[in-house]
Amino acid sequence: MRGLRGKRVLVSGGSSGIGAAAARRFLEEGCRVVLGGLDPDEVARAVGRLQDVGDVQGFAADVSDETGAVGLVDRAAEALGGLDVLANNAGTAWREPFLTITAEHWDRMLAVNLRGMFLVGQRAARVMVAQGTGGAIINMSSTNGLAAETDYAHYNASKGGVLLLTKTMAVELAEHRVRVNALCPGFVRTELNEKIAAEIAPDFIDTYARESVPLRRVGLPEEVAAAYAFLASDDSSFMTGTQLVVDGGQTAVM
Repeated sequence: MRGLRGKRVLVSGGSSGIGAAAARRFLEEGCRVVLGGLDPDEVARAVGRLQDVGDVQGFAADVSDETGAVGLVDRAAEALGGLDVLANNAGTAWREPFLTITAEHWDRMLAVNLRGMFLVGQRAARVMVAQGTGGAIINMSSTNGLAAETDYAHYNASKGGVLLLTKTMAVELAEHRVRVNALCPGFVRTELNEKIAAEIAPDFIDTYARESVPLRRVGLPEEVAAAYAFLASDDSSFMTGTQLVVDGGQTAVM
């Protein structure tokens, strides 16, 4: 990708799944990377797996907590000497019928997926604006932010909120040459999604792919990581305030 080599990148939620794949892709593109994650041991393991790929560090933080979110961005900017790219990836998900969702569960989902997105994104944007050299922020949404899925009311709402947060950030930060876009993956084979799928049925992933995805397969973390790299690169220099869907054609079907 054009213009990525040497960029200073923070990947929140970068210790597993799509985030870990994104951290690897940015390192392969010649970037310097800091990855964040909730579990310190998982962060350490992720850094260990990537050290042979490039310049990578990791810090543990809870992005739903303001102190944790701000601290993650500040430690990343200090470690890297600034910040050029934020892959705003931290999030969570679980299935729960609408009629049984508790206020506590609703608040936790929104705290991680939307409040955390805001807190990390705002702090990173402030760093980029202060630098005066522009930047790129990519917020992790989902196809669930574009269309509803049963048993995910809280998740759907959080991801829909990310899309409008992204558009507003893009409009307000454009004068500072900070581009803001969102990613909307469909079903991607991660440990979290495999765990959720196993609770539904042993063959859920294969059945879901066959019945719901035109390409007849689910996505891979590396494929979403490639989209992260594209939206951070100069190849997307005229893109801001929009979303890139990576779903094998799923949302093209009525």
